[in-house]
Amino acid sequence: MLLVALVLVGGAGYAVWSNLESLTGLTNPLESKDFPGPGGDQVDVEIPEGATGTAMGEALYDAGVVASVSAFTKAFEENPDSVLIRPGTHTMLEEMPASDAVALLVKNDTVDLQLTIPEGYTADQIVERAVQVTGLPAKDFRAALKDPAELGVPKQAGGKVEGWLYPDTYMVKPDDTAAGLLTRMVDRTKGLLQEKGVPAGQWESVLIKASLVEREGMHAEDKPKIARAIENRLDDKTFLEIDAAVAYGADKPGTELTRADLNNAKNRYNTYEHTGLPPGPIANPGEVSIDAVLNPAPGDWKFWVTVNLDTGETKFAEDFQEHQRNVQELREWQAANG
Repeated sequence: MLLVALVLVGGAGYAVWSNLESLTGLTNPLESKDFPGPGGDQVDVEIPEGATGTAMGEALYDAGVVASVSAFTKAFEENPDSVLIRPGTHTMLEEMPASDAVALLVKNDTVDLQLTIPEGYTADQIVERAVQVTGLPAKDFRAALKDPAELGVPKQAGGKVEGWLYPDTYMVKPDDTAAGLLTRMVDRTKGLLQEKGVPAGQWESVLIKASLVEREGMHAEDKPKIARAIENRLDDKTFLEIDAAVAYGADKPGTELTRADLNNAKNRYNTYEHTGLPPGPIANPGEVSIDAVLNPAPGDWKFWVTVNLDTGETKFAEDFQEHQRNVQELREWQAANG
């Protein structure tokens, strides 16, 4: 009788797992079904951000691509390139062998477009890149930028979106709109600031400082020092004298600034003529620059200058005389390198 009871329980257990597999994609732990291949009709499968191998297997099982989640996860774990699989909509085949499904995902032939925004891009540069990649009309982006509040930009930004469009890689779906993409960028910025515990009332000032650091620092290790130098100058209520800010307000590259530009007090971003922070961010900073502002390096620096424009080597100084020696080093480099 005991043997019969165990058989009955085992049979019931098998029936339960069979039902669970059909309802949820979970598979019988005693069985790892796999299709023989080679595969049938095409089917699009969405692989979400941060999906585990099991989550991918469940999505593929639900779409009829693989015969079981366990077969897929086994193939996923055995393929060292599975870590390369990117999120997005992948075109797969119905009834594929699990190993073939993993190999096809690794190729990353996604249906979605990938829009990558580099750190330090301005809003205008972001729009230009987005138009090129997505094919969406520039006028749609321009129209969306006219109403930052609709994009989720807080009031403290003063009706400007600069600084709030987080640089990252975004998956673009066929039904995405210009406003929708920009909103996602704003949401990423707000989410990051919340994640780092920045009080909401300080978001704009943090982004202004981070944008200055972003455009002034070429190397990650220099950025906390630049952030400290900015804080030291603000504490002393002296001019920041940041060329990148002047160039932003003058709407020209920093390499084309003239003495007249540096003396133009009508440019509200002219940090040679106006003390304190500029009226808004001058670019859209990345996480490294934001972290630098939140955790500036300890030091008494008040000056910095890039002395080698090829390598980005930057030197810092506590007083003007030392800074002038560093500037002279830059001049010598320029003379030697045309």
